[in-house]
Amino acid sequence: MTTSVDDGAAGRPALGDAAAREMKQRLEDERRRRASQLGVLEQSVGQTSVEQTEASDYARMENLRESLTEIGSALQRLEEGTYGRCEGCAQPIPAGRLEILPYVRFCVKCQGKKNRSAR
Repeated sequence: MTTSVDDGAAGRPALGDAAAREMKQRLEDERRRRASQLGVLEQSVGQTSVEQTEASDYARMENLRESLTEIGSALQRLEEGTYGRCEGCAQPIPAGRLEILPYVRFCVKCQGKKNRSAR
C-alpha cells in the first residue's frame, strides 16, 4: 500500500480520497482482526482458572484493547480529515511510519518526547 500524505495546511485532509478509503479499509480490517483475537483470548481466559491463567494473557488482552481504542481514534481522525498529522507538532507523519503503524498519532520525534515525559 502506498500512503500519500499531503503537506498542505492543517485544515485540509492529510490523505487524498483514494488513499483515505484504502487506509479506512486497512484500519477496519485490523480492528476486526484484533477484536477477533481479543474475543478468543477472553474466552480462553474465561474457561481457565485464575491460578492457571498467565499474567501475559492479561497483558495481551490489555494491549489488544488499547490497540482497538487507537484504531477507533485513527478512524475518527480519517473522518475529520486530520489523519496523518502529528498530534504534537501538526506536521505530516512520514508515510513509512503510517505503513508500519497505521493508527499512530505522533511523528517519531514527538513520540520520543511523549515517551520521555511519561517516565
